[in-house]
Amino acid sequence: MTLKIKSLTQYKNTYRESVQKPEKFWAAQARTFQWRKRWEKVLDWNFDEPDIKWFIGGKLNITENCLDRHLKKSRNKIALIWESNDPSQPHKEYTYGQLYEEVCQCANALKAMGIKKGDRVCFYMPMVPELTIGVLACARIGAIHSVVFAGFSANALADRIKDAQCKMVICSDYNSRGAKNIPVKAVVDEALRKGCRSVKTVLVQKNTGESIRMKKGRDRWWHDEVPKRKKACDAEEMDSEDLLFILYTSGSTGKPKGVVHTCGGYMVYTAFTFKNVFQYERGDIYWCTADIGWITGHSYIIYGPLLAGATTMMFEGVPTYPNAGRFWHVCEKHRVNQFYTAPTAIRALMAQGDEWPAHYDLSSIRVLGTVGEPINEEAWNWYNEKIGKGQAPIVDTWWQTETGGILISPLPGLHKLKPCYAMLPMPGIQPCLMDANGKEIRKREAEGLLCIKFPWPSMIRTTYGDHERCRQTYFSTFPGMYFTGDGAKRDSDGAYRIIGRVDDVINVSGHRIGTAEVENAINEHEDVIESAVVGYPHRIKGQGIYGFVIAGKKITNAAKFKKEVHAVVTKVIGPIAKPDKIQVVSGLPKTRSGKIMRRILRKIAAGDTANLGDTSTLLNPEIVEEIKKSAAQAV
Repeated sequence: MTLKIKSLTQYKNTYRESVQKPEKFWAAQARTFQWRKRWEKVLDWNFDEPDIKWFIGGKLNITENCLDRHLKKSRNKIALIWESNDPSQPHKEYTYGQLYEEVCQCANALKAMGIKKGDRVCFYMPMVPELTIGVLACARIGAIHSVVFAGFSANALADRIKDAQCKMVICSDYNSRGAKNIPVKAVVDEALRKGCRSVKTVLVQKNTGESIRMKKGRDRWWHDEVPKRKKACDAEEMDSEDLLFILYTSGSTGKPKGVVHTCGGYMVYTAFTFKNVFQYERGDIYWCTADIGWITGHSYIIYGPLLAGATTMMFEGVPTYPNAGRFWHVCEKHRVNQFYTAPTAIRALMAQGDEWPAHYDLSSIRVLGTVGEPINEEAWNWYNEKIGKGQAPIVDTWWQTETGGILISPLPGLHKLKPCYAMLPMPGIQPCLMDANGKEIRKREAEGLLCIKFPWPSMIRTTYGDHERCRQTYFSTFPGMYFTGDGAKRDSDGAYRIIGRVDDVINVSGHRIGTAEVENAINEHEDVIESAVVGYPHRIKGQGIYGFVIAGKKITNAAKFKKEVHAVVTKVIGPIAKPDKIQVVSGLPKTRSGKIMRRILRKIAAGDTANLGDTSTLLNPEIVEEIKKSAAQAV
C-alpha cells in the first residue's frame, strides 16, 4: 500500500529520507503497484538534454492498477459518481466492476475501429462518464489520449489534432452547460475541414440528443459501437516510459505545446500525492470540480483516485446553475469528504453571498483544496470560515501540467496553515529559489525564481514532436534545473508562497494562456495592425487579459470594436481567451531592437503608474505617457 503520512514528525522524516535516497524512496512506493515485470533501474536522468527515465525496464498497464487490482475486494464499491448539469436528473454511479466492464467494452470497440498501441486519440467532450471511460480504454490498449477542453475553437482543436496526428476523435453531440446546450460535434466537423487528414474515425456520444450531422464512413455512434462489445479486454503491456497521454498547454510562443507524460512514473506519483494531500480514507467521497480537459482532471479525477481505490466524482455543470448553491447542494447530497476546486470558483461564489452555503449541511467535508492559481487571502478566509467552518484544513496546492502531480502543498491536519501559502514540498521534491543571475539564493527568507533541482517520477518527458522546445522552455534558463516559470517567496519556516508567472503566460481562472497566442488571434482582425497582451489583477479570475491594440483606422465605437475582437479571438482560440479590457493606442513601448516592453504595460494595466522605471532607453519613450493618459478609455 502507498505510504500515507500521518504526522508532522513522519513528514519531516519521510522528506529527509526522500531527498537523501530518492531512488530507494520511490522504489518503495512503486512496489505497492502491480507490475508485469519489475524495473531494472529506478532512475536515469540528465537535465541538460533533457532525458529523464523512471523505473527503467518495468512493464505494466496503468488500468490494471486503476481497475483490475481492486476487483477482488472492491468490485461492488462505487468508483465513479456522475452529477448531471441538470439537478433534476438522477446522478449515475459506477462500481469498480461496472467501470471495468465499460472500459473493456470501449477498449474492444476502439480496437475494432482500428486503434492500436501508439495511436493518438483526441477527446473533445463535456464532463460525461464516457470521457473517463474512453480515456481509460485508450490506456488499456496502449493508445495515447489527448484530451482537448471542449471550450476551445475549431481552429485550436484542429491545431492540436494535426500536431499529434490523431487517428480518431471522440466527442459528444452537445455540451449541456448551465442554461445552454453548446454544439460539440459541429466544432469537430469544422476542425476536421481544416486539413486534419490523419483522422479516420469520429466516435460520437449522444449527450443531449439534439440533431447533428453524421458523415457516412467516418462518423459512428458510441451507443452503436461500444455496448455490443465483450466486457473483458486484455490490457496491453506497456513499458514504464511508454507514452500515456499528451496534454496541450499554452506557452510564451503562439503555438501550443504537447506536454508528454509516461506510464510508470506518472502512476506512482499521482497515487502517492492523492492519498497524502487529501488524506483519503477508505469509504470517503472525493470531489474535484475540474474539467478533464486540464491536467487536474487527469491526475485528480481519473488516475490518482482510481489508483487509490477511491470514490471519485465528476460534475457536468457550472457552480452557479441553477443557482449559486449548486456546489454546496452536491456536497450535502453525497456527503463529500474532500472538496477540491479553483480560487476563481471560490471568488465567484463568495460574490453571490454567504447565504448560499449557509443553506446546506457541509459538515461531512474534512479537507478543502484549491488548485490552478495562487489564492488571495480574502477568498482563503471565506473558504475556511463559510465552507470549512474553521474545521476543514485548506490544501493550497501548487503544481503544473508539466509536473503531472502536486509538488508543494500542506498536508491537512499535519501542517500549520498560512493563508495564501502553498507551504512545503512533497517528499522527493527539491525546490530552490534562483536570482536573475542564475545563482541559488541560499538565504532562508527570500524571493526568487522557483526551480526544482532533482527529477520526480511524474515530470514532463518531452513536448510532443519537438524535444528542443522542451529543453529551451524548461531546462535552458538554469542549467541542471527544471525552471517552473513562476516566482515565489520563502519564509523563515521554509514555506513557499507562489507569486505568479514571470514569463509571457497569463493564468486566467487557473488556465494558462500564452500572450503570443492571444496576440496572434487579435491581429487577425482586419483593422488591427499590432497588439500586446498582458495580465492584470482581476477580482474574480485572479488574472484578466488586457490588450493594447494599434488600429489601422480611427475607432469611433470602442464597445463595438471590442465585440469584434472578441469574436475573432473566440474563433481562433475559444471564449476562454477573450480580453477583459482593450485599450486602443497609437503605439507600443519598444526597445531599440523592437522588443515590446511588457513590463511597462503590465504596470499600466494594473493601475500602478507611479514607478514605471527608466523609459529613456526606449525607442519611443513619449508613447508611455500617452498610454498612461488614455488608460481610462479602456473598455
